Amino acid sequence: MRVVIVTESFPPDINGVAHCALQTARHLAARGHDPLVIAPATAPGPDADTGTDSPCPVIRVPSLPLPGYPQVRVALPSRRVAAALAAHGAELVHLASPFILGVRGMAAASRLRIPAVAVYQTDLAGYARTYMGAGEATAWRRIRGVHGAADRTLAPSSAAVRDLEVHGVPRVRLWPRGVDTVRFRPDLRDEALRRELAPDGELIVGYVGRLAPEKQVDLLAGACALDGVRVVVVGDGPSEPGLREALPGAVFLGRRTGAELARIFASLDIFAHTGPYETFCQTVQEAMASGVPVIAPAAGGPLDLVAHGRTGLLVAPGDAAAVRDAVWSLAEDPLRRLAYGAAGRGTVEGRTWEAVGDQLVGHYEEVLDARTAVAA
Repeated sequence: MRVVIVTESFPPDINGVAHCALQTARHLAARGHDPLVIAPATAPGPDADTGTDSPCPVIRVPSLPLPGYPQVRVALPSRRVAAALAAHGAELVHLASPFILGVRGMAAASRLRIPAVAVYQTDLAGYARTYMGAGEATAWRRIRGVHGAADRTLAPSSAAVRDLEVHGVPRVRLWPRGVDTVRFRPDLRDEALRRELAPDGELIVGYVGRLAPEKQVDLLAGACALDGVRVVVVGDGPSEPGLREALPGAVFLGRRTGAELARIFASLDIFAHTGPYETFCQTVQEAMASGVPVIAPAAGGPLDLVAHGRTGLLVAPGDAAAVRDAVWSLAEDPLRRLAYGAAGRGTVEGRTWEAVGDQLVGHYEEVLDARTAVAA
């Protein structure tokens, strides 16, 4: 199958959209398919277009940094999308979190009569609420526009499926995300690293992700004030300067990846995610694979991932006191932490990228069969 993946982000970018697009391309290539990736050009510099480890060709479209958030690149208008679809002989177009480049990919697929599968991955309405205080209706109109034109929309969680259906997006199906249970595993726990992060033997509570307003990492301030607790923050983004003030005593490690990130995950005592706008939340799965109990808001993707009282604790979104109290309750009960961590590892062991990748190919095949039936 000749598949073109049109994605708003791709490695060396580090985010959920880029990671999922890369894993999709890897799985398609491993199964003998012929993928091609179209993505925004990376920022100029020594790291541009390096480290992608892409299993297929990548066509880069000219882009500019998003004002105020230069880590995010926005594609400029380009004829390369339609030309690449035609040159590759695409049988299906995979739109990864379509917003700017994905809209052009959908338009090109429609003109060329190529079936399209759109993967919903970013809560644009939530971001509009965070950054503009309004604009949710406009965001949903844009979501309906591109996803409504696709042959099928794949949503990563039950909450995302409900949101899309409530807002009038048709042909929505559930497609979750995989996790690398070989890379992320409990036996990577590193006592030397723990002594470095918490030299007085404190309980280590970690956050991993972008440091941006919608992630609400400042909700960890109460945990920072607890005796015997050390908060560790992994990631970068525009909110970092403010968070360094809001989280006194926290350790900021910056962006970490690969084996180093896996070692950090396994060395945590508790993983805390604070953002309420996650359509899935991959870092929760990575923490669970690492055998670490999770605290997360009872909203969006974590509702599917965290079994409250078995693999972690779900708290009211946006409630700093609830986050603090959840951390304290687990800090006081090491046996419960161990039980939650073990249950979390057991829960995700079957959620490999190979398994969910095969599910994705199944969706492709159903879409192609439906197009063939209509044509006949």
